[in-house]
Amino acid sequence: MSRNRVIYQSEGLYVSENASVTGASGHEQLNRVQSANYSFTINRQDVNQFGDLARIDSLVLDPPTVSLDFSYYLTDGFNERSLGFFVETTGSGMNRGGAGSPASQGNFASGHLTSSSGVNFFITTSPDGEDLNKPGINGSGVALGSSDTVIGVGNCYASDYSVELAVGSLPTVNVTVEGANMNSATIDANGDISNPAINQESGTVLTDKVRLPNPTLDGGITGTVGAAPITALRPGDVTLDLSNIDGVSLVKLDGTEGAHIQSASISLPLSRSPIARLGSKFPFAREVDFPVTATMSVSAIVANTQAANLADLLTSGVQEASVTVKDGSTDNTPAVKYTMKGLKVDSQSFSSSIGSNKTVDITFSTQIGGPNDTLNGVFMSGVNGENAVFV
Repeated sequence: MSRNRVIYQSEGLYVSENASVTGASGHEQLNRVQSANYSFTINRQDVNQFGDLARIDSLVLDPPTVSLDFSYYLTDGFNERSLGFFVETTGSGMNRGGAGSPASQGNFASGHLTSSSGVNFFITTSPDGEDLNKPGINGSGVALGSSDTVIGVGNCYASDYSVELAVGSLPTVNVTVEGANMNSATIDANGDISNPAINQESGTVLTDKVRLPNPTLDGGITGTVGAAPITALRPGDVTLDLSNIDGVSLVKLDGTEGAHIQSASISLPLSRSPIARLGSKFPFAREVDFPVTATMSVSAIVANTQAANLADLLTSGVQEASVTVKDGSTDNTPAVKYTMKGLKVDSQSFSSSIGSNKTVDITFSTQIGGPNDTLNGVFMSGVNGENAVFV
């Protein structure tokens, strides 16, 4: 039957463990996805010559530009772990980021700082008018079938990760990735689809078939084992700890007399440079451009000033700040925590006008250290799985 339109009820977003994995166990469906946008651009160079007004050919000299950006509500670190970021927990085998052993502390971006073939993303679409996450006869999710379609984006690398927390809004994560290839496919009689990835050494398409796991029934059960699922985190459960920010602000930031935080954001850009060579249509690697600088921006209503001096700020030491979001339960269990270490203040601006509250905007930055650097960078703890570590 022909389709008139596609809306969010029919779509799901999957990510693979790496570009060559084929089994269902090597893929995860991301939870609480709110948007997904993808595109490709082909760059060509026209070939002209004397004697002809129009071009005689148009050749592709550079690899296509393939991009995907998506957003989701922050929950408990499940999506981050599935995307290859390192989320601290004492549970074993839970991190695709690969940094450290169980109970170790690792840099959030460590899994994205080393050479790899990237990962694959899949946007699945069920028939018109049907939920993708629908229960089967035995209570489990219905497997993807020939009536479902899939768009795949191959050899993807994260180029930006940011989280936004603000009064009146659910905490939201935005992720941007860049890839090498894109395909669209139908699911065959065996439940398999074509792999969208390429062999980056030879530039040839991988021919192995891929199988995706069954869609989840509730968009993903999240939270500690045996606990109620986390549907979303609320701004009223966000705590911004700036108690270790010492001598870098003209206004009091922390405590009962501190400024009233209205919004905070953490941005982790991971820009990459494609490395090409003669004889290959595609880059054989996409390496992160170092150094990587992560930023935290805070906006607050000014309450009280405190003794501080810009001259002293110029020689101030490194700082630390953290954001904790609780799960909203009666015992206020932390669901996720971000910690930024090695911070330096970059700017502080004040705004005051008739009819408005006086506000202050502060920006901090830190540089990402290596996988084992526990003094600099961004760190994340999540309650997903058992025995989360909140340090």
